Amino acid sequence: MVCAKDLYCSPFFSRCDEVRKVHHGGIQAGFLGAMAQDAQGDGRPFWKIVVAEATDCTNNNYFEEVYQYYAHGDAWRLPGGAYRTLRDLKDSGVKLAVVSNFDTRLRKLLKDLNVSHLFDAIVVSSEVGYEKPAPEIFKIALEQIGVEASNAVHVGDDETADKAGANAIGLECWLWGEDVKEFSEIKHRIVAKGSR
Repeated sequence: MVCAKDLYCSPFFSRCDEVRKVHHGGIQAGFLGAMAQDAQGDGRPFWKIVVAEATDCTNNNYFEEVYQYYAHGDAWRLPGGAYRTLRDLKDSGVKLAVVSNFDTRLRKLLKDLNVSHLFDAIVVSSEVGYEKPAPEIFKIALEQIGVEASNAVHVGDDETADKAGANAIGLECWLWGEDVKEFSEIKHRIVAKGSR
C-alpha cells in the first residue's frame, strides 16, 4: 500500500463510512491473515482480507473500487533511481528478472510503469503456483534467464521469503534497507560482482 501510518489516504480511503484511518498495523495484520489464503489468479480473496484489516471496512463495493484503482499503473510509482538502475543494468548486458508473490495484475502494472521491457523474465507466484520462499519460484526465474544461481543475486525485502528462499538454492540475496539502501548501490555491486 502507498499509505503511511495514521494518514488519511485518497481517493478511496474516505469513501467507506466505516473507514476512519488506514493503520500500518492493520495493513500488517491484513497481510498476515491473508497469507493463509491461496493467492492464485487475480488475488481478490487475499486483497479483500488485506483491505478489510487495514481499513476496518468490509463493504464489497468499497473493496472493488480500491482493487480496481490499484490495478492500474498510475496508482503506483517507481522509487527514485529504480528505472535508471534497471536500464543501466540491462544496457550493460545483465539479465534481469522479477520474482514476485503477487497476483496476475503484475504484468500489466509493470507495463503501465514502463519497465516490463527491461526484464528478461517476470515470474509471478499466482501464475507459476509457487510462492517465495519456495525454491521452485527462484529456479523458474533462473531457468528463464539462463543463469546459474552461483552467478546471480536476488534483491528482496523479506528475511524469510527472499533471503532464506534464495539462499536455500545457493542464490545470494541482498535485503533492501539492510544490505543495499539505494538503487545505484545495487548497480555498482552487480557490476563489481560481474567483473570478478
